[in-house]
Amino acid sequence: MNSDFRNFSEKNIVVFDGAMGTMLYANGVYINKCYEELNLSNPTLVKDIHQSFISHGAMVIETNTFGANKYKLFQFGIADKVEEINRMGVRIAKEIAQGKAFVAGSIGPLGIRLEPWGKTSVQEAEEAFLQQAKTLIDEGVDLIILETFYDLNEIHQAIKAVKKLTNKPVIASMTINEDGNALYGTTPDVFTAKIDEWEADIIGLNCSVGPKTMYDAVERMRGVSKKKFIVQPNAGLPRIVDGRTIYLCNPEYFGEYAKRFIQLGIRMIGGCCGTTPEHIKWVKNAARAFDPGISKVEEITLDESRTEIHAPPNVKVIEKESKSVFARRLFAEKAFVVSCELTPPKGCDPSKIIETARELKGAGIDAINIPDGPRASARMSPMALAILIENQVRIETVLHYCCRDRNILGIQSDLLGAYAVGLRNILCITGDPPKVGNYPEATAVFDIDSIGLTNVVKRLNHGLDLGGNPIGKPTGLCIGVGANPGAIDLDLEIRRFEWKVKAGAEFAITQPVFDGALLEKFLQKIAHIRIPILAGIWPLTSLKNAEFMNNEVPGASVPAEIMQRMRSQTSIEGQQKEGIAIAREALKSIKPMVEGIQLSVPFGRAETVLKVLEAL
Repeated sequence: MNSDFRNFSEKNIVVFDGAMGTMLYANGVYINKCYEELNLSNPTLVKDIHQSFISHGAMVIETNTFGANKYKLFQFGIADKVEEINRMGVRIAKEIAQGKAFVAGSIGPLGIRLEPWGKTSVQEAEEAFLQQAKTLIDEGVDLIILETFYDLNEIHQAIKAVKKLTNKPVIASMTINEDGNALYGTTPDVFTAKIDEWEADIIGLNCSVGPKTMYDAVERMRGVSKKKFIVQPNAGLPRIVDGRTIYLCNPEYFGEYAKRFIQLGIRMIGGCCGTTPEHIKWVKNAARAFDPGISKVEEITLDESRTEIHAPPNVKVIEKESKSVFARRLFAEKAFVVSCELTPPKGCDPSKIIETARELKGAGIDAINIPDGPRASARMSPMALAILIENQVRIETVLHYCCRDRNILGIQSDLLGAYAVGLRNILCITGDPPKVGNYPEATAVFDIDSIGLTNVVKRLNHGLDLGGNPIGKPTGLCIGVGANPGAIDLDLEIRRFEWKVKAGAEFAITQPVFDGALLEKFLQKIAHIRIPILAGIWPLTSLKNAEFMNNEVPGASVPAEIMQRMRSQTSIEGQQKEGIAIAREALKSIKPMVEGIQLSVPFGRAETVLKVLEAL
């Protein structure tokens, strides 16, 4: 485990542990006992709980020192043991962590009201936090986590105290009600802005509510600050069942929300009250789905160039140029690459598609793109069609592979099988949801999205499976991703594109482009992470086709002036000619900006594509 938490958290999804108090209670320690005192009287029990969380996937464990301040310990008559309890809390955690996990020094509220709501001054509060934090820092914690604060004034004193003592990362985490506000009514946008202003390194939410409420709140918080965020929900709301306090949020549901938090951009996730090692196991599974290498990060370290990897001695690194002819053309020869998209048939007869592929190969096309269930439609297996085309036509394919229909086990099996039968180019896509297709009641899987899928392929390319274990000979798949220059939320699209490139994307294919200026704007925004771009070109075949593209194809947008040009043609023949003219103009406009194009083939008619390519 990298010893620098700040550096580690920049590159990885980080899984925190769950509820120490819940586990102590489950082991027979009643709630009227001082849990922090167990660091002295029963350290073995505390060690066992730390170990259980680590063995179930926690990458950060928190010291059993949440309430180890002089005010809370005073209630148990042990206020004189502040330093001793905190010291032992760190030593116990470090003994178990031993390089397998980071140790976070846990500091909670003082348990009293501060001015103006109570008689304790802010200076007295800061002194109490200084006393606790100094011991934790002196004993060598990797970071400090201030958690379960409901008073903005109090967490301010805690942040000030810790910042006076250390440059190590500081997490400042508030707790909220079911309405999404802090317990004094402070809204998320207010307390997030303040915590950012007070220079906490990471802003968080923990305790009091379950994943759903926390998700809604952190969505609001992300619009206020650029800082990293951490979420540590309860396992739902507590219920009294047969006289016992039970949290009803099961681990699988908790893991499902972990995926949603990751998709939202949250890179640190753990649990609070009611969360057990089993809950953390499901969080780890979710994190691994998006970043499969996290389970063995000590073995695999990506450098800043993204193209180098420091792998175990038995893992061979495959270079881009050796992956496929398509990759050699794109990367080594710097050629302008032309691919054409052929949609799999709805039935079991691929003969027309194969014949079209032959025509396109004869025209000098570099590769055939094969979409995977576009618009959530049921069609022939794209992988089967890719194999048929490569074997019968002898032209390479770019296989679109989507996450909608497969879990992470099936994904790995498919990718290994695709490489084994000779497929070399993969376009990683999330996939359209079933509700947009012909079978809206069908179940979608979405264990991961396109970012997670890119991570999976990258890992296989370096000889590692989802768990970070060597697989023998690595795959050599050329990794592509999708991009949408016309996205409604362009900032989100850019962020996701950045994550895709960081995950290992080597080229991208865009949604159909009708507006060169729109593409140019997108390319400017990704200049800092530029990889080869193949711009999508769609020859419109009719006004109805243009209206369909504009209203029913996810991510596609036909500008008003293009729609007007199509409307100006009163015959189908005229509309077809106008569609080809528009595509040719788009091709001429965008060619200097990109490394290639992907041409859609309307109704499988090669002659339409060939007329467009005359513009080259």
